[in-house]
Parts: sequence; structure tokens; C-alpha cells
Amino acid sequence: MNIFSRESLLKQIATRLHWDVIIIGGGATGLGIALDSATRGYATLLLEQADFAKGTSSRSTKLVHGGVRYLAQGNIGLVREALLERGLMRQNAPHLVQTQSFIIPNYHWGNNLTYTLGLTIYDLLSGKHSLGEVRYIGKEETLARLKTINPENLKGGVLYHDGQFDDSRFAVNLAQTSIENGAVVLNYFKVRGLLKKAKGEVTGVLAYDEESDTTYELKSKVVFNATGVFADHILKMDNPQANNTIRPSQGVHLVLDQSFLPGKDAMMIPKTEDGRVLFIVPWKNKVIAGTTDTLVSEPRLEPVPLEEEIEFILSTVNKYLVKAVSRNDVLSLFAGLRPLAASQMSPEKTKEISRSHKIMVSKSGLISITGGKWTTYRKMAQDAIDKAISIGKLPKRACLTATLRIHGAMDGLEATDHLSVYGADREKIQESIALFPELGKKLHPDLPYQWAEVRWAIRHEMARTLEDVLARRLRGLFTDARATIHVAPMVVRMLADELGKNADWQQQQVNAFTKMAGQYIL
Repeated sequence: MNIFSRESLLKQIATRLHWDVIIIGGGATGLGIALDSATRGYATLLLEQADFAKGTSSRSTKLVHGGVRYLAQGNIGLVREALLERGLMRQNAPHLVQTQSFIIPNYHWGNNLTYTLGLTIYDLLSGKHSLGEVRYIGKEETLARLKTINPENLKGGVLYHDGQFDDSRFAVNLAQTSIENGAVVLNYFKVRGLLKKAKGEVTGVLAYDEESDTTYELKSKVVFNATGVFADHILKMDNPQANNTIRPSQGVHLVLDQSFLPGKDAMMIPKTEDGRVLFIVPWKNKVIAGTTDTLVSEPRLEPVPLEEEIEFILSTVNKYLVKAVSRNDVLSLFAGLRPLAASQMSPEKTKEISRSHKIMVSKSGLISITGGKWTTYRKMAQDAIDKAISIGKLPKRACLTATLRIHGAMDGLEATDHLSVYGADREKIQESIALFPELGKKLHPDLPYQWAEVRWAIRHEMARTLEDVLARRLRGLFTDARATIHVAPMVVRMLADELGKNADWQQQQVNAFTKMAGQYIL
């Protein structure tokens, strides 16, 4: 039996009358809570209105990091916690989290000492989880390693190391690990209301299965609101008078050809004109440049990059690279919303908006978790479950996730090709190609992906739509939007065959994907 099939998961919903834990939201935080809960032995159900990591959790800068700029702000505790979690992510999912070398180019002599000292402290805070040395490098070595950097007035650079990962694939592997540990995890399952006792205590959720057009009343001891930028929507479902707790901040990234930053090193620009940090990072044989930090008034499932954000990244990158980047060079661009936890005192003051996570318990017993970042997903989940235990919602049991290996985890795996992200599953994909050689063909000359991966995504990774396959299981939409739009009509045929869908469904899928993917093209 395929434990990842929707049929298998739905059967468990039909037969179980009561859950210990229901989680609303299938991003990094929600999936982390599902895994923590299931491994402690609680009956666990996670419901996601769209696809896993559809929102913020697939749109990061792809870094697993302690937060160099939080160190500059003096937030030592936050940095130390994130560096420990960075080490645990690397340890528990070595197929997805790699060490990435970064160079800060310096154009003023004083910065060499400042950044070397600051980053040495950053590395020391990571303790036994250090990813590599910090050292000052001269102008010649900086130019040799960052071949396209602007040499004018360059004084040298500082080399340091941080983590890099594939965010949405990590989310998919978290979903798989949760299911392997007994949780039921479902996408395209929207929570439409909260069930309550007469006194107002939350006892479960009213949920709608988009695919079968079925509504369920699902009871549980505790409900977690882990919906990221949509947390206020659930809080207002609980209490229409609830204050807003989230200020969404938009971050935009541009994806460029590898020729703009050849080599293995990433570049960190520590202070842009408006005081931000900007990264130019190699990723999947492309280069990601970003990000921005723009407060937006309303959260949306598919955020749109603003023109000024695009221009900011292009102009900043062009100050540092001799190979000029134009709008025509952008292979894909994507925007994500950070769920910043706003101060209850004055949500308008951006300086009060925190990057650390917050856990709130409503009068009804609903537990909401906001803020945080990918790197600390595991700790956020642990804190959330511990909170439920502390208020008497769950029996006390120890957290097991610090040393728990994530689905696909495999040591000693050389990242020789794009299949390395599958870790231990890579062999099974290669076996299917050996049996059916046509599955070894590439989808498109400009994309590395093979047909075997499409089938794997549908059968074992809970992909239900064209977007699920091409954006989050394969990362085509994020690396080359035009090529990905081109293959959509072919990919949808395999998807329809596997899911038993008709020609009308196929056309709807292609139309919806093409319209949405158009936003990823500049």
C-alpha cells in the first residue's frame, strides 16, 4: 500500500472520530508541528488549503542561516538558536542542506577588520556546528573567486560559510516523514470554520476537501493555527474582534544565468543604499539575487513583485558586477511574504516587527504561532507542542525531532546532479528509468528534469496539480519560467493519466498554470 496516496490518507479521516492535534497550514511551521506531534505519539492531522509550501515556504532565499544582520543588531540569542538549528537541519537532511561559501567584497579598508571580526563571532556562536572557517582574503583571491565582480577600488573580501537548501523539497520531505510517523497530512483541504463547545472552547475544525467536494467535522484536543501570513484570517474566524498580529513583508528574488556569478562562491552585499543585506547566490546552476523588504497591506497566495523592487535588485547587482544585468536576463522572478509578528502595541511601527517567533493562546484555546523563519522551523514546532502540553491540552511527552532524520536523508551523497535532492529515493527513480528508458528523457533542453521525476512527484510526493509538479516538486518555475511554461501541456498529460482526470481538467490546469507562471517572467 502506498501510504502517501490521497486515498490512503482520506480513509484515515473517515475512520478516526477524534484527533489529539489538528494543524491548519502546511508550510514550514505547520509541517514541523505535524512531525513533532506525530513523533511524540499524538494522533495528528494537518490540513493545507493549497499545496505544501505554496506560500512563503517555497519562496525563500534558499539559505539556512543564523542571520548575520541580527548579530549586527545585537540579538545574540536569536542568532545562537538559529545556528544550532542550522546544524540540526544539516545533520538531519544532508541531501537537501549543503554548506555554501560566501564572500563579502570590501571597498573600504576598515570593513575588512569589522566583517572579519563580526563573522568570526558568528562562527564561534555555532559551536560544534561550524560550517567552515572565516578569513580575510586579499584583492587577488577575491577577484579570482568572484570573477565577475567590479574590481574598481576593491580592497579585498571576507570569506565565511553558511547553509543552503531547497526549501519546497524540504517541505515535501517533512510531509513524507510526518506520514511515515503516523500523521495524516493533506493538501487542498481548506479549513472553513472552527468547532466550539457552548462556552467557546475550540474542539476541532470544519474542513472542505476541494477534490471530492466533501465537508468534514473533525474533532481534536488542540488546534494549531500555523498559516503564516494568513494567521489573522484564522484568528478572526475564532474571534471576529481579534487584533491583527501579522504585518506581511514582501521579499523579491531575481533568477539569472550562472554566467553572472560563475564559480562556487556566493556574494553577500552587507549594506545596500537603504541599509538592507543583498545576496547573490549560486543555486541549481543558476544565480539568485535578492531580497527586498517591503511592507504590504494584505497577504495573498500569489504575491506580485513591485516594479521598484525589481529595479532595486537590478541596480544594486549592477553596482557590484562588471557583467551588466538587464531585464532580459531574468529567467524567473518570484515574491514571497514574510509573516512578521507585529507588536500588539503599535503594528504600524516597523521597528517593532520581530523576526523571532511568537506563540499566542486565544481564550478559546486556539494556539497560533507567528513569525520565525525556515531555519528555526523545528524549534518553533517544539515550542508550539510544548505550549499545548503546558496548558493541559496534551499529555506530557518528550520532543524527539532534534536527532530525527528527514525522509530521503543519506550521508556521503555527492551532489553530482539534480537528482541528489532525492537522497535515498534517488536510487528508486533511477530504477524506474532502467525499467522504462523513456522516463529518462528530459522534459526540455533548458531544464534538467526527467519524466521519471514527474511520475515520482505524483505517486510518492502528493503532487495534485501542474503547479505542484513544476513549481515545488521540480523547481522549473523558479529557475526558468519560460521553459517551464513550454512543457506544461506535456506534463499535464502524465498528471491526468496518473490521477484519472479528463481533457477538460487538463485544459483548466494548463490555463491556470500559464496565467500564474506569467508573473514569473519579466
